[in-house]
Amino acid sequence: MVEAWYMDESQEDQRAPHRQQPNCAVSLEQLRRLGVVYRRLDADNYETDPCLKEIRRAENYSWMDIVTIHKDKLPNYEEKIKTFYEEHLHLDDEIRYILEGSGYFDVRDKDDKWIRISMEKGDMITLPAGIYHRFTLDENNYVKAMRLFVGEPVWTAYNRPADNFPARKQYMKFLAEEAQ
Repeated sequence: MVEAWYMDESQEDQRAPHRQQPNCAVSLEQLRRLGVVYRRLDADNYETDPCLKEIRRAENYSWMDIVTIHKDKLPNYEEKIKTFYEEHLHLDDEIRYILEGSGYFDVRDKDDKWIRISMEKGDMITLPAGIYHRFTLDENNYVKAMRLFVGEPVWTAYNRPADNFPARKQYMKFLAEEAQ
């Protein structure tokens, strides 16, 4: 089961858990109110999993690939890790399904505080278009993940500040409506 918490302010190794002391846990309901959708699937059988097939059909995830993030598997590994950890948003939802390994997605809450979401094998997350976020490996330094897209894949990240994009404005409207 996924675990999430508010991050401390430390600037040390991004791969460390960065939990506040005492820990300030974040529930799935709190994530949902930020537009973050979490699912737990059977990663051992992802190729034939009827649940994944139904999610892909229902959400119109017509394109997918699998990426392995490890120093021996990803070209320009050091550069990519730095890029993934830069705060950014996308104009489309970001959908990731962890098939092996583990890592962290960090998202901003409505008050602009960082929430760290620990992801491991079997976890699927959907980050809404317009949410500021970043990704890093954890101390295991390995993840194999499925990337899903509606239509052709778009990997464009817009580093903060990117508040003028319609996707960001729509996301901020969503947050305001959730707060009511």
